[in-house]
Amino acid sequence: MAERDQRRKSTDHAWLITGPMALIAILSCTAISVISHRPYGDWGLAFLIFIAMTGISIPVLNFVVRRQSVGVTLTEIPLVVALFFLPPLTVVLIYTLASLIWSARQRFAPAKFWFNVARAAAATSLAGLLLLRLPPLHDVGPGTWISLFLAVNTITLVSLVSVVGVHVLLQGWQAGREALRTTPSVFLTTSINASVGLLVLIALRKTWWSALLLAALFAALALVYRSYAQFFRQHRTLTGMYDLARLITTSGADAALADVLLDRVRALMQAESATLWLPAQGRHPEVLLTARVDTPGLLDVAPTPSILRERTRELAKTLSMGRLLGDEGALRREISASEIKDVIVVPLRSGQAVIGTLEVANRLSDIGHFAPGDIPIFETVAAHAAVALENSRLVDRLRHDAYHDTLTRLPNRRRVTGALDESVKIGAPDEVVALLLFDVDGLQQVNESLGHAAGDKVLVEVANRLRASAPSSALVGRVGGDEFLVTLRLENADAALELAEQLRDQIRDEMVFDALTLDVNTAVGVAVHPDHGSDAATLLLRVDLAANAAKSVPGSVQLFNPGLESRSLRRLGLAGDLRQALDQDELEVYFQPKVTLRDRRLVGVECLARWEHPTHGTVAPEDFVAVAAHTGQLSRLTEVVLREGLRRSRDWAEANQPLPIAVNLAARTLTDQHFPDRVQELLTEYGVPAQRLTLEITESGVLDGTDRPIPTLRRLRDLGVRLSVDDFGTGDSSLAHLRRLPVHEVKVDRSFVQGMATDPGDLAIVNAVVTLSQQFGLAVVAEGVESELTLELLQDIGCEIGQGFLFSRPLPYERLAAWFGAQVDPETISGSGGELPRLRVVP
Repeated sequence: MAERDQRRKSTDHAWLITGPMALIAILSCTAISVISHRPYGDWGLAFLIFIAMTGISIPVLNFVVRRQSVGVTLTEIPLVVALFFLPPLTVVLIYTLASLIWSARQRFAPAKFWFNVARAAAATSLAGLLLLRLPPLHDVGPGTWISLFLAVNTITLVSLVSVVGVHVLLQGWQAGREALRTTPSVFLTTSINASVGLLVLIALRKTWWSALLLAALFAALALVYRSYAQFFRQHRTLTGMYDLARLITTSGADAALADVLLDRVRALMQAESATLWLPAQGRHPEVLLTARVDTPGLLDVAPTPSILRERTRELAKTLSMGRLLGDEGALRREISASEIKDVIVVPLRSGQAVIGTLEVANRLSDIGHFAPGDIPIFETVAAHAAVALENSRLVDRLRHDAYHDTLTRLPNRRRVTGALDESVKIGAPDEVVALLLFDVDGLQQVNESLGHAAGDKVLVEVANRLRASAPSSALVGRVGGDEFLVTLRLENADAALELAEQLRDQIRDEMVFDALTLDVNTAVGVAVHPDHGSDAATLLLRVDLAANAAKSVPGSVQLFNPGLESRSLRRLGLAGDLRQALDQDELEVYFQPKVTLRDRRLVGVECLARWEHPTHGTVAPEDFVAVAAHTGQLSRLTEVVLREGLRRSRDWAEANQPLPIAVNLAARTLTDQHFPDRVQELLTEYGVPAQRLTLEITESGVLDGTDRPIPTLRRLRDLGVRLSVDDFGTGDSSLAHLRRLPVHEVKVDRSFVQGMATDPGDLAIVNAVVTLSQQFGLAVVAEGVESELTLELLQDIGCEIGQGFLFSRPLPYERLAAWFGAQVDPETISGSGGELPRLRVVP
């Protein structure tokens, strides 16, 4: 009720424009009666022109601005004739009467009715005054043309100014600017009509019999204008639909899509409101959003009753009601009190299911109504919207699956790491960021004794207890097979230890599964920021060290301390030994085959450094690579691998077995501006074609958020070297970022490949990477292929190349030569029945 009162009050403000216009009309008419020696007369001719003026006053062009419509008619044609033949006050009278009759026929509200009458009277009276100040109209010469042209455009100008004034007064400056945008079309139409009116005048001055031909001309001209109006509407509709479809496809989540969709749909359909309704589905809550013409932003209410949306969803078909659309009797009674004059509700479909509705209500302007032709347009828009909504929810599900554990539905390590990165960026002097890592004891025994289903139940129960017992501000995640992490802000490390004890006690309560009762214990490691690390990776490493230390005393809680970091200390001790190993060529290069997945044909090898320390034994590559990076020996280590790989590639080529090689690069190498020149020198020294060398850079190295690697990558590409992004999927980048980089290949990280046989989320990620990479023209290599099932899944999604223990482990050069000789299994040749030979695995 308050809204209707406010609307009525705003409409009444139009009298602030209507009153001055009426006063201008009175004063102008008074001036005309004083100045003109014959202000009125010729009533017979005036009656005929009045009939013509009234008959063609129906708008042939309409421009809708906010809640108002601006109509363009052909009345300028008889107006030119009237201004020439009739006295000025007579012209004012018949033009005002024609406007009054037209407004009454449209059933305008009183404020708009009298505004139109006052506008017509003021405009024609001012035009009459203008003609009295110009030379008399004795003949139909150029001077008369100019005078009549100015008079007609004066009427149009006064009308347009008054309309803009009303819009500014009632709806603000934005509405006034929108009304002004119609100025070129209005004056163009007025000028054309005035020109036609002058031709009519010339014809009538020649002979009054020309009126018969002119009547036919007017009818044809009306049809031309109607056709132009139809073309204009179609062009505007197609342009709006194109813009809407483009914006829909670039929008992401439901909220962003609704913001783009509703406002554009409302404008396209020239509706007072547009509403999107999506019922609750799974973890998605109900969405009800409305865009209204005079309201900024979106509302969470709809102007129409919910029965319309429910009925549309139930019937799975479009419902429409209105003056030109027909009525649904029962539904019309439901909305009779809602001040809805017409409405269209369209179901949003996903296959055969209806996932929601899209509706528009009340065509703008007092005389506008939705027509049957609007329904197909709106259904097309709804179809685009439904596809975009379903795609956004599919992407949301994939993103959710990628960041959550399938079994427990808790955030996984990737999600926890990201949240932890954000937490440590915000420091507080009286708080620490605590990490509590719970390692479930005895899970392997449960799996071996009762089966993996029982082990899964234990993990789910542990997850539920942690989620229920942890403070509401905590993030609980599963970061490993039997490891759960709780992170939150606390006062200090002592509070973290106290919370760890409380949560461990909650987990230790008996777990009952069918007829079995289990006692589950956990070892808990604790680390805090900033005491134990300044970034997420360091904190996770150190809390893992603390949890491993806690395992030595079952059920204990261990706070991290520097003494636990024996591995890091061991790395520091290896620095001098690594330098000596590089000087004495003690590092060995192993080769891991890369094969086609369809027929298991060898297509290249990856060169991997290995170090057998005389005291410590085999040193893990991540250990000595980290040592090399910290001690400035990374370039030497890279050159050792490059030289050995190129030398072996040359030997294979001389043995008529040309084989491409791949060498890993550290991210720091890409900042060395001399590295491409060194690669060129080595290629020339060993005589190996550049395209036979692939350089693999980790995702975090090539997509580090800056453009620093790009110059080096481009120089390497210009040499002809192939570039590959290694461990793709472990960072925060997307395939879209790769489009701006000169890379040729993507290697899917082994964590996704090894999990795709059991984790639908990993399978979806690998499938998406393969599909999008192929669309971008990138080759895809799957790392970590270790089972026939994984191989079959990769074949099904179209991945062409893989490497992993299923084919071969990394091998020294001598064993690789033996592997070459053992590629073809004689038994598979004799019994294959024409099948391609398979590679034999060398352990």
